[in-house]
Amino acid sequence: MTETPARVAIVTGAARGIGAATALRLAADGFAVAVIDLDEASTAGTVEAIEAAGGRALGVGADVGDAEQVQAAVDRIAAELGPPVVLVNNAGVTRDNMLFKMTDADWDLVMHVHLRGSFLMTRACQRYMVDARWGRVVNLSSTSALGNRGQANYATAKAGLQGFTKTLALELGKFGVTANAIAPGFIQTEMTKATAERLGRDWDEYVAERAAAIPVARGGVPEDIAHTVSFFVSEGAGFVSGQVVYVAGGPRT
Repeated sequence: MTETPARVAIVTGAARGIGAATALRLAADGFAVAVIDLDEASTAGTVEAIEAAGGRALGVGADVGDAEQVQAAVDRIAAELGPPVVLVNNAGVTRDNMLFKMTDADWDLVMHVHLRGSFLMTRACQRYMVDARWGRVVNLSSTSALGNRGQANYATAKAGLQGFTKTLALELGKFGVTANAIAPGFIQTEMTKATAERLGRDWDEYVAERAAAIPVARGGVPEDIAHTVSFFVSEGAGFVSGQVVYVAGGPRT
């Protein structure tokens, strides 16, 4: 009896943090996982962890905002792992500053990675999903989409991803493809640690302060987001599309 090959998932920005936790979770769920990050060498840890647990993974280096690199990456994934039918657009950067001090470059880089990157990756992958008549797109938004001081660029990009998600749901639904977004609140990652450092704050004190304002009384961890991704890409979530779920320990934190 021939074994059915595993479905293929792509996770961008998966060298660490939320992306790495998501890649590991999807591998545990039975997907073959393509781990994309800007530098291919940085994906090795995630790939090795997946393989050590008995999964199948491929590390790929690409700037998700570069159309040629994206197409080359997706072509390679399709050739080496199989046609990608799950895409998690997680890659992200921050360049925080107050509006009057924000540079053109800081604005453009955040749009390049979050919005252009998600657009290019989804455009490159959607034909495989349409061909399979089954697919899942999960975009990583943020509670910052509701507005956050010092993050005009990031908040705009994350709000834009919600509109992008809802439009994908409308366009791709008839092909068996769902599109949903996750808006994390405070998650303990290298990115949020860098924010604490920029503010001159002790990390442990910063986490405790943030947790005190969260109804469930703790900071989030990458696995909290990975679990939600796992739900959205599951067979059972096939009637859930165009939704934004705030994974923030409360209504808004």
